[in-house]
Amino acid sequence: MAASKSSLSALTLGAIGVVYGDIGTSVLYAVKEVFGSGHVPFTPDNVYGILSIFFWTLTVIISLKYVTLVLRADNNGEGGLVAMLALASQSVKDKPQLRRVLLVVGIFGACLFYGDGVITPAISVLSAVEGLEVVSPTFKSAVIPLTLVILFGLFAVQKRGTADIGKFFGPITVVWFLTIATLGVVHIAGHPTILWALSPHHAAGFMWHNPGITFIILGAVVLCVTGGEALYADMGHFGKKPIRLAWFSVVMPCLTLNYFGQGALLLENPEAVKNPFFMMAPEWALVPLVGLATMATVIASQALISGAFSVTKQVIQLGYLPRLQVLHTSVKDTGQIYMPFVNWGLFVAIVLAVVMFRSSSNLASAYGIAVTLDMLITTVLTFFVIRYNWKYPLVLCIAATSLFFVVDLAFFTSNMRKLFEGGWFPLMIAGAIFTLMMTWKEGRRLLNEKLKADALDLPSFLDAVFLSPPVRVEGTAVFLTAETGTVPNALLHNLKHNKVLHANNLFVTVRNHEVPWIGMDKRLEIEALGHDCWQVMIHYGFKNDPDVPKALQHIKGRGCELDDMTTSYFLSRDTVVPSIGRGMARWREKLFAQMHHNASGAADFLKLPNNAVVELGSKIEI
Repeated sequence: MAASKSSLSALTLGAIGVVYGDIGTSVLYAVKEVFGSGHVPFTPDNVYGILSIFFWTLTVIISLKYVTLVLRADNNGEGGLVAMLALASQSVKDKPQLRRVLLVVGIFGACLFYGDGVITPAISVLSAVEGLEVVSPTFKSAVIPLTLVILFGLFAVQKRGTADIGKFFGPITVVWFLTIATLGVVHIAGHPTILWALSPHHAAGFMWHNPGITFIILGAVVLCVTGGEALYADMGHFGKKPIRLAWFSVVMPCLTLNYFGQGALLLENPEAVKNPFFMMAPEWALVPLVGLATMATVIASQALISGAFSVTKQVIQLGYLPRLQVLHTSVKDTGQIYMPFVNWGLFVAIVLAVVMFRSSSNLASAYGIAVTLDMLITTVLTFFVIRYNWKYPLVLCIAATSLFFVVDLAFFTSNMRKLFEGGWFPLMIAGAIFTLMMTWKEGRRLLNEKLKADALDLPSFLDAVFLSPPVRVEGTAVFLTAETGTVPNALLHNLKHNKVLHANNLFVTVRNHEVPWIGMDKRLEIEALGHDCWQVMIHYGFKNDPDVPKALQHIKGRGCELDDMTTSYFLSRDTVVPSIGRGMARWREKLFAQMHHNASGAADFLKLPNNAVVELGSKIEI
């Protein structure tokens, strides 16, 4: 029992550091953007109304939607939009048209994550460093360069892994939450009546009397819940209970206290609106607070970068992106990965965002569209999960999701006002990645159809070969093939040029499925083809790490004995040639051909030993 409590405490501490880092730093800029917009007349009633809207936004979107409902929609213990997409698509697999629509919507939602992933580190780190302007206006010119240096340092250390520094995330973030809560309490003590803003009638009254202003400021209010989607995405790492415990015991109370403290400060000193968070602190504490805020924003950014690596890997295994180099940074934790292309691609986009927008207020204009659309898509997918997977009555499903749909839609439509002020930036990033994903998916479909049309039937081919068998050489040949029952090009080239066949031959197809994990007991399917040849199917979930040699070790005792020293792996390295008048548009075919050319080798992705791989090339028109 004691060990269980200790484990729960450790997981809760980890969840505070990783899951809530992003939403925890929203106090730096959310209130500033609402009151600094110039749309809200500065009156005590309006301060009460805005704080009440903040509190009930946190309650409805985070406490009720994500913590209470969405966390229940786990895919074998895993969360995140990709996991929910897989769950929803599996739930409607008997409805192919609906499944296709959900897949497209869900994949676009995953693409929005990258748009959010560019804005979040930029606005978080920039808003923390801007605290130096409160210390002294002379630091203003140093804000942008210092922000870029911090971000470069953050991305540069990714290749070393975060296992060593990750253990400090939880304690530092706890210190951050306790600090913001303390700042809030100090100012609430001077104006304790501010706590009346907890009552929903203040929010309702503000919205009733100021419907137009309410609609406008929702685009800034949403900043208080940005990062809330992370608590679902990280469910597989920490579990539901620690995430819920962390939210209700630490995160929600501390955020509420700080927001209400900022409100109390504004009632006392309206001039503090230019940066209410940092002006809550006494002068002697400003520099340490800027340092702590910077550490908190770096941790929040780190969680998002790690999430980008994880999402990309999942999307690759679902077949929506080409293979990219994946490096494991920890021998203990398989989830600790580093993807150089994703890492530096994100960094370039973030630098572009910082240089283009130059302040957290300008970045706030770009922030919100991607997040709210992502939240809206999550709500839609949740409806299909509880309707078709949980089999709940239609009326109950509508009742459970309609409130969240209306709220998400209100926030999204409000944020659409920002489209030309900067909102186009994350949407452009999401749109570009979506184009790449859909082009790759469609290109792979066309390529497989072409291969299947030209392919020979494997059993019939083997029967013909063994009528006049070639020379058999010692050892085992493993032929990787995209489709079961078809002759791999590598086998044809090997027979044509080398005129030999190995003593044992395995025809291996790797299949990725829309489930997070597939255990070793369900990993292999083996079919004997005679003549010491076998058809092998290896199954992986989208969170499994493909390792073909390791998987093939489990066929020992089934008629085929593998010896690492005498096993060779044969792959076909296909070159795609775009053609006119068939398949996709010409530009998409060229794009697919380039993506196919630049994809990392199958050998590395499947962890094949470098000294045992033979690649044989061929050209294919699509």
